[in-house]
Amino acid sequence: MTKNILISLVLVCGISVCGYYLFSDKKSEVAGSLVSSIPAVDNTTQVATTAVSPVTSLTESAQIKSDDKKTHMITIDTNYGKIVFETYDADAPNTVKNFVTLADKGFYNGLTFHRVIKGFMIQGGDPNGNGTGGPGYQFADELDPNTPSYKAGYKKGVVAMANAGPNTNGSQFFIMTADYPLPNNYTIFGKVVSGQDVVDKIASVQTGANDKPASPVVMKTVTAN
Repeated sequence: MTKNILISLVLVCGISVCGYYLFSDKKSEVAGSLVSSIPAVDNTTQVATTAVSPVTSLTESAQIKSDDKKTHMITIDTNYGKIVFETYDADAPNTVKNFVTLADKGFYNGLTFHRVIKGFMIQGGDPNGNGTGGPGYQFADELDPNTPSYKAGYKKGVVAMANAGPNTNGSQFFIMTADYPLPNNYTIFGKVVSGQDVVDKIASVQTGANDKPASPVVMKTVTAN
């Protein structure tokens, strides 16, 4: 009886209360279990206070960055090298505006890729560094089945938003390191055009508990052009 109670507590803590990660490092389990396959953040955890004041709503984000560019180039300068990805403004305009605004504010500078699963993806953009943080607000998914990015799916190099369920996007994102048939639950807003070798290097680092790199993988600066 005692053993069963302990097992139940561990399961509850691992899935919801402790709130770290909702998917396994075993890629073969992805197709069979959404609970164990989602790049996730925890929407029940308080957002850490950071030196950068995040935008308070997506409306403000859109007002701050209201240029007419059809695409942006985002450069992530890491301690492993530079990653450059182009944004899909036509497919996910609000998501792109949010990311660009956060980058312009310096929100991502100094944050890490806190979660790495070789042959699958690398995840970052959390001010807490453990999968529980965000910018202090959430915004809606952009999942239009008619867009090219939605139809193409989660291919190697794709950049998409991590979430804790529908319409819980914030600042965390992931970059695919291989083609993988994830469910279309994560807004795709860009794809790597340069530095995929850097992504692959990061994907090969030694990791420990919760798929966290043994040595920090730091985004020194994130800039948008």
